[in-house]
Amino acid sequence: MSKFLSEEWAADVSRVLNEHDGWKNAIGTASLGIQFETEDGPDGAVDYYLSAENGQTTMALGRLESPDVTVKQSYDTATAISKGEMNTQMAFMTGKIKVSGNLAKLMQHQAAIAQWSSAIGSLDVEY
Repeated sequence: MSKFLSEEWAADVSRVLNEHDGWKNAIGTASLGIQFETEDGPDGAVDYYLSAENGQTTMALGRLESPDVTVKQSYDTATAISKGEMNTQMAFMTGKIKVSGNLAKLMQHQAAIAQWSSAIGSLDVEY
């Protein structure tokens, strides 16, 4: 079991995404970088990112040099999305996440984002 928003959790997410056929088929060889800025966590603010490039996906803590989009969210919202209790579209529509950057590129990869929840649903995570 990995702690949510820890290095171990990020490595687990990377592994699961790279093994998940639905994610791999949906993202293909696309280039996509998403920076997440999470506030109000038990250990303070946490920045992490997802980078997909040439069929390989990486989730890691820290900052991505040139993200396509940036997602700002509270720890509670990030947790609810990770647990599958809230989907990203509802979080966006209700103002629980703020997205900036290349929204058109993000929309091009909605199928992959939908597969993300399916892929990480099998992870044993401590919140």
